[in-house]
Amino acid sequence: MTRNPWSGIPFDTPDDEIAAALADVSVPTLVMSLVHITGDAELLHGPLRPAGLFLNEVQGFMSPEDQQAVRDLALPIICDYRDRGCPEPAPLSADLILEMMEWLVCEPVPAEYVPMLLEELELDGRDSRRVAAPESQAARDAFHVVVIGCGQSGILAGIRLAEAGIPFSIVEKNDGVGGTWYENSYPGARVDVGNHFYCYSFEPSNEWTEFFAQQPELQAYFERVVDRHGIRRRIRFGTEVVGATWDDATGTWDVEVREPDGSTGHLEARAVISAVGQLNRPNVPSIPGQESFAGPSFHSARWDHDLDLAGKRVAMIGAGASGFQIAPAIADDVEHLTIFQRTAQWMFPNPAYHEAVGPGVRWALEHLPFYGRWYRFLIFWPGCEKGLEAARVDPDYRGDPSVAVSELNEGARLMFLDWIQSQIGDDPDLLAKVTPDYPATGKRTLQDNGSWLRTLTRDDVDLVRTPIERIEPDAVVTDDGERHPADVIVYATGFQASKALYPMTIVGRDGTDLRQMWGERPAAYLGITVPGFPNLFCMYGPGTNLAHGGSLILHSECQMRYIGDALDQIIDGGITSIEPRRARYEDWHARCQAELATLVWAQPSVKHSFYKNSAGEIHGLSPWRLVDYWAWTREADLTDFVVR
Repeated sequence: MTRNPWSGIPFDTPDDEIAAALADVSVPTLVMSLVHITGDAELLHGPLRPAGLFLNEVQGFMSPEDQQAVRDLALPIICDYRDRGCPEPAPLSADLILEMMEWLVCEPVPAEYVPMLLEELELDGRDSRRVAAPESQAARDAFHVVVIGCGQSGILAGIRLAEAGIPFSIVEKNDGVGGTWYENSYPGARVDVGNHFYCYSFEPSNEWTEFFAQQPELQAYFERVVDRHGIRRRIRFGTEVVGATWDDATGTWDVEVREPDGSTGHLEARAVISAVGQLNRPNVPSIPGQESFAGPSFHSARWDHDLDLAGKRVAMIGAGASGFQIAPAIADDVEHLTIFQRTAQWMFPNPAYHEAVGPGVRWALEHLPFYGRWYRFLIFWPGCEKGLEAARVDPDYRGDPSVAVSELNEGARLMFLDWIQSQIGDDPDLLAKVTPDYPATGKRTLQDNGSWLRTLTRDDVDLVRTPIERIEPDAVVTDDGERHPADVIVYATGFQASKALYPMTIVGRDGTDLRQMWGERPAAYLGITVPGFPNLFCMYGPGTNLAHGGSLILHSECQMRYIGDALDQIIDGGITSIEPRRARYEDWHARCQAELATLVWAQPSVKHSFYKNSAGEIHGLSPWRLVDYWAWTREADLTDFVVR
């Protein structure tokens, strides 16, 4: 019988090395492993227990003494387990698993969440999001799918299609996989969701060297996954999809591509899966005189690694998520750094943001039964829906809505503000510059371990909040007439987020151009399908970007299960095409817009947000709880579709 892949690899580690490893681990998670090893629920009933849970807090606010007491309890249990040959633990009852969940997160877990969490935990070793195996392979062999993009969602699509026996090609404009983690290689680039959750549920890694990994390690992870699942041979690198046109007569898509040599090619597909993401086309603002700049200038997503910044005066225009990471990473190298920031950013205090994963944690992930599954759950739960509640507008709140939108939101603002003030010290001018003038979480909230604010206090770093008037050959000039000398300009100015599927030309039924139909108001039913565009499926489509927690990989797994089920029904049902009924599409979009209006991101006081289009509307974000989206995408209901 095959051993459950999450039950740990048997080991012969000596007692002293086990003790050293336990000094490194998350103690609440360790208790979960002990329950699996012993089957003893009494471990949950004593005084040694976590006191609470907060985002990025993995010790449950347990005292050092209580943590050590758990380690002392664990050592003989684990040594005995080793001496017995590390037998695979017996399955636990559903009631005990729920008790373990609630013990770990220090609060009741509502019944509606339990199925989703059990699926995430995969304690039975079964990947239930896997696309169904084929009923008729012959029918599937004739159903070629083109996947556009090989970032995290495109890789996932390829894995699931391969499992389902559906032939496919992945078209990737870059020369490697990883999408945003291939393109954004600027200094300091790292993920802001804990890595042990920011990975596929069925492909965790025990090898992360940091809890919030940097770009090279993230990109290498996706490279390994591609090779592990054998889909590299299906990827057409250096090839860009220019557009796709639906042929109603044949029930196929004609996908036009630009080949690596610049020539044009065509691929025929029965279905197209767009996995291009929302943040993959750099936005470089138009500033008078920028063509006259004499030195190097580039967008952060097109970093010039051949350029040595040592001794250079660097002007960084923009200080959102990218600039926030770049500035601390280059400040030691440059002669002077001038940061031009339009609006200040709220930041979430995370002292562990740059911390390394110790060898004890990696040992536990590899050997202790289900440690990795419970650790994933531990870092997932506080980021699951808590951020959504802090973003919700309370219509009865009597405070200034430009400052906060609820008591909970005000509490978040005070916590963030206290963190900022603790880093700045006695510098009222700088404090005024870095304190946002909009409610907390109203724009993307950044993870901070203090490195950003410490960088701003340096003598060789200036933060400029005055708008830019023009660029000269050797300087950036602000509206007040001050010249800021520069040898290099870095545009950390984000992406063209409101231009969904840009710059491709997608032509559906009756010659309808998708981007012309959308304009700046893109929408898709469940963020996945669009009326008039048969057999076109979006991953990370309109209305699915997450601003309140969770992980885009979780969302992608939900979307691909839905897409896979739809394809399964199309192929096995002898169906030519499906597209959502317009009424379902319009109702979905209207409900999304109504829900977004109740959340802080849509408030008028939140300006200059990439969440908003030029009219101040939001069409990219999901306003829904993760558990709801998970439930809605478990299967494709073809009564929602026009079936031909």
